[in-house]
Amino acid sequence: MRKKLKKTALIAAMLCTIGATAQNGAIDAQMLKEFAESYKPVGAEKALRNVMLSNSVNTLALNQENQNEMHTHFSNSVESKGISNQESSGRCWLFTGMNVMRAKMIAEQKMGAFEFSQVYNFFWDQLEKSNLFLQGIIDTRKKPFDDRTVEWLFKNPLSDGGTFTGVADLVTKYGVVPKGIMKETYTSNNTGAFNSLLKRKLREYGIRLRQAHENGAKEKELLNIKKEQLKTIYGMLAKVYGTPPTEFTWAPKDANGEYREEPQSYTPQSFYQKYIGWDLQNNYVMLMNDPTRPYWKTYEIEYDRHTYDGHNWLYVNLPLDDIKAMAIASIKDSTMMYFSCDVGKFLDSKRGLLDLNNYDYETLLGTEFGMDKRERIMTFDSGSSHAMTLKAVDLDNNGKPIKWQVENSWGASSGFHGTIIMTDEWFDEYMFRLVVDKKYVPAKVLEALKEKPTLLPAWDPMFTPEE
Repeated sequence: MRKKLKKTALIAAMLCTIGATAQNGAIDAQMLKEFAESYKPVGAEKALRNVMLSNSVNTLALNQENQNEMHTHFSNSVESKGISNQESSGRCWLFTGMNVMRAKMIAEQKMGAFEFSQVYNFFWDQLEKSNLFLQGIIDTRKKPFDDRTVEWLFKNPLSDGGTFTGVADLVTKYGVVPKGIMKETYTSNNTGAFNSLLKRKLREYGIRLRQAHENGAKEKELLNIKKEQLKTIYGMLAKVYGTPPTEFTWAPKDANGEYREEPQSYTPQSFYQKYIGWDLQNNYVMLMNDPTRPYWKTYEIEYDRHTYDGHNWLYVNLPLDDIKAMAIASIKDSTMMYFSCDVGKFLDSKRGLLDLNNYDYETLLGTEFGMDKRERIMTFDSGSSHAMTLKAVDLDNNGKPIKWQVENSWGASSGFHGTIIMTDEWFDEYMFRLVVDKKYVPAKVLEALKEKPTLLPAWDPMFTPEE
């Protein structure tokens, strides 16, 4: 009894203190009293609270009625040969872009399983992003340090995330090599620790460039300073990712693993020209579903690129039905696509299922979650977070999609045999980006691409590099 009285006295003293110091708009003692009175669990509610104190919200919110066997048949699907694995890195955009390329190469060359070297192009990606940041610091050197663009640059010197536009620019500039020519390293599979050190070094170099400008250095001198800085960055990258090959010998194998021809000598560029050959920069159209902005308009995001001399992410904003029509046409013609979404929402990772009915958070927590897609984007609650390769669709008798399937880059043991299945309802709510070959794109969309794009700032919600 004494302990209970002592505890009550302490709470009362605390409430008196809060009441004495609270300002208008702050939580005061009366509010705290009302909060406490509004939640007094008894019976089943008390038992639920006890369970929630010791368990994951997702475990408890799992909708058991949605745990029946999944329907894994798809009316239309593109053949895939081998699931890739990005390991503990944010390179989904690179794996996805290369999976689109390799699927076409395997089909055209009648090959067996094959992968491009992701670490080869990732090396150049990190060097190019370092240059993009440092040159951005030079370009904004006359702006105050608290300018929003300068602040954004220092907050985001680089990442291992990206977009299909980055794949196109990097492959066009540096070519590609087979995976066996430049293999993955520990750091390419586990980018976190090194990435934080690289960002720290870039921020240091950014400060030094601004200091040099303040001390009277002209642009030519700043460019020379940047070149010396990039030499150090190159060395750092080479230590953890290896040195990119400039020439190699290789020969293709058929589906039986037999060499089809004598080995030949290639450069990364000549290999790209022979086995890829098509123009990734101009043969594809980037589509977006962003209900916060008008549809049938073209947008470009500043600094949303991988190379200083490359292209910003440029896209046509379209209604979902128009995007779906192009996706279905591509799949029916056995052509995979670069696809990105907010993969963490309602994901049942064990089954590899994205379904709005996977979890019943509202019943568990006793409140509704009422934001629509537009509101989730506006409040930064949802955005494009992960890229995968769209490969299949299941259509009903009227040609309407029931569900979709993507090839993921989390390894063959993840999800449903390395893939993820999503319901069409989930697709509507959390799909954001799709990259489609121009031959599947209607003239109306191509016309929209011809208009001058609206330039959005780097801090726009749509600048969310897929990881």
